[in-house]
Amino acid sequence: MSGPGSGGVSGIEERFRRQLRLSDLVAYGLAYIAPIAPLSTLGLVWSASHGMIALAYLLGGLCMAFTAFSYAAMVREVHSAGSVYGFARVVLGPFVGFMAGWMILLDYLLIPAFVYVVMAVALGQLMPGIDRAVWIVLLAVFTTMVNWFGMRSTTRVSSGAVIAQILVMVALMGLAAHVLWHAHGAAGLGPAPFYRTPFALSAVLAGTSICVMSFLGFDAVSTLAEDTADRSGRTLGRAILLVLGFATTLFVLTAWILGNAMQGAHFVSLDAAAYELAGQLGGVWAGIGLAWAYAILVGLSNALPMQVGVARVLYAMGRDRQLPGALARLHPRHNTPHVAMLASTAVSLAVALWLRDAMDQLAAFVNFGALFGFALIHVCVMVRFAKSGRRNVLFHVVSPVLGIGVVAAILSGMNHAALVLGGVWLIAGLCWWRFRIVRLGRVATDETSDPFAEA
Repeated sequence: MSGPGSGGVSGIEERFRRQLRLSDLVAYGLAYIAPIAPLSTLGLVWSASHGMIALAYLLGGLCMAFTAFSYAAMVREVHSAGSVYGFARVVLGPFVGFMAGWMILLDYLLIPAFVYVVMAVALGQLMPGIDRAVWIVLLAVFTTMVNWFGMRSTTRVSSGAVIAQILVMVALMGLAAHVLWHAHGAAGLGPAPFYRTPFALSAVLAGTSICVMSFLGFDAVSTLAEDTADRSGRTLGRAILLVLGFATTLFVLTAWILGNAMQGAHFVSLDAAAYELAGQLGGVWAGIGLAWAYAILVGLSNALPMQVGVARVLYAMGRDRQLPGALARLHPRHNTPHVAMLASTAVSLAVALWLRDAMDQLAAFVNFGALFGFALIHVCVMVRFAKSGRRNVLFHVVSPVLGIGVVAAILSGMNHAALVLGGVWLIAGLCWWRFRIVRLGRVATDETSDPFAEA
């Protein structure tokens, strides 16, 4: 079998440099999530949830909390760059591991595509005469160039962009709160974004199924397991929880303030609702300024860690010969999985160009893969700790069971097209596995030990 640091193709041992610390991991996770992320789907979540946008984000954060606890537990047990693929492979076996990796790829391959489209929408507000496809291609080229030179290059750009995004969000919330206070007093910041009549739980779940994508990123921190200086997984676990905690607080606060400002509003385009809202609150230049800030900050940071995450999952699966072994090659100078990076970028770019005018549908596709992977993480926790005899009832039984229940509830509110695509992707994965067994004879059943766990 290919060892944890093997190149997968030539048999020459290649390893990532263990150089990242807690601050680097948190910066990566926040850059992946993007503090400014709620603005990309603000109108979509507001419409789907019937205005109860803050409640939708709160439920999304609670859903992710159970998953974050499970990730934090597993990164201390299995130290693999493959994230849910590595966890499921060690705990549940090669076949389940492959299917876990295959399904999470639906998330990791499509979320960069979503970001490319979001940036194109923002720039389209500024230069409507230029087709979205042009911006999508330029962003894909830019992120590949930055990530090509390694994790240090990525984290430097990400850290500055995260700070700038937080400042933009604070400024927008301050503008909305100021306008609401002067127009309505304290009543302007009421509870309507959390609860309104008639209350429709199905609408809130529909909104949550969209806004869950804004939280995706804390899980991607786990793909840096083999880049982290601390080999125990404790630092990685703390980073995952810190990233989710900060993001949830910021997102719910943003949704509450902006949700109040959106009461009774009408938008020409739900995709661009955030920019229209800023224009209504602060004048046309506020909307233009927000669009510029979003385009630049997302273009400079958000897509960078997304590209890193999917490349590392492909690297891990290629290393174990679950996918073509060429994906496991590391660049001899920059220590990056450059083949996997180029392959994933090609797929993300193609999808972004295909669905550049269907952002809501693309968001639903992303969420299906993520939620499927999250459910398997919970199963991994229950099985791993039941077998080891170190089970904590609260964190290793109750939390995973609740997490699976919440995931199922959100999936029930997902649109039909996303469920169909998810089913097609699942069948394609089963066919690939079958092809490997029957045609290629590559049955990786000898990898039953835990090569990534600490002795």
